[in-house]
Amino acid sequence: MINIGRYNTLEILRDTEPGLFLGDTDDNEVLLPNRYKPESFELGDKIDVFIYLDNEERLVAVTDEPYITEGTFAVLRCNAVNDYGAFLDWGMVKELFCPFKEQAFAMKKGGWYLVHCYLDDKTERLVASSKTNRFLDNTELTVSEFDQVNLIVSHPSDIGMNVIVNNKHSGLIYKDNIFQELSIGDTLKGIVKKVRPGNKLDISLGQIGYRNIEPNAKKILELLQDNSGFLPLHDKSSPEAIKETLEMSKKNFKKAIGTLYKQKQISIENDGIRIVK
Repeated sequence: MINIGRYNTLEILRDTEPGLFLGDTDDNEVLLPNRYKPESFELGDKIDVFIYLDNEERLVAVTDEPYITEGTFAVLRCNAVNDYGAFLDWGMVKELFCPFKEQAFAMKKGGWYLVHCYLDDKTERLVASSKTNRFLDNTELTVSEFDQVNLIVSHPSDIGMNVIVNNKHSGLIYKDNIFQELSIGDTLKGIVKKVRPGNKLDISLGQIGYRNIEPNAKKILELLQDNSGFLPLHDKSSPEAIKETLEMSKKNFKKAIGTLYKQKQISIENDGIRIVK
């Protein structure tokens, strides 16, 4: 299957006057125009290309790298506005269209806007939307407390800064947890500090100190510090050994060291766990 708006790895099938025809395992074909033809190649070679519709609405493969792909978010510059909507620079020959109905606020030429790129089911065209919240869903979370996550700064609120979490969920960094200047579209790392009722995500920038993590993880960290940064316990240790040393079940131990490992506060070695300095 050839996926519009994404990178595809396709096979070079034949060399023709307009360019190279590429194909997938389902016998779908697409043209790679001459301007994108590699200097050296052989029929049967695999090549990574981006697929979209050109100015004549034809499916085309290119080796250009867009600033945004289908299903992702990015800050793009508005190059022009007409009676139908705005046209955004996304690094491709054909500009990315954002219709008026998909604009949270009226776009203006020269402005920069955080948008989501999606494939319109009816036209099979890639379209931009600055109504980014409708592409986020916290119904079923794919993150847990203390997980490290990728963030995109979305928009400010009265109590903090809204962020896009792992390209899927919405989250909030409260004002008292912001210690640096943030701008819409900034990409950075964060930690899920808390999951509130309704699957609302509280996000913290950087690492959470051990005083704010779950009690079992805190207990393990404190014991590590009291034992020169090492404990001869790991996920293969017997439940009896873990209970004797830590007074907790093996299940809770594994969960706690998993949290610490994700935060890069410990390393898990063959003979035990060690604090990361």
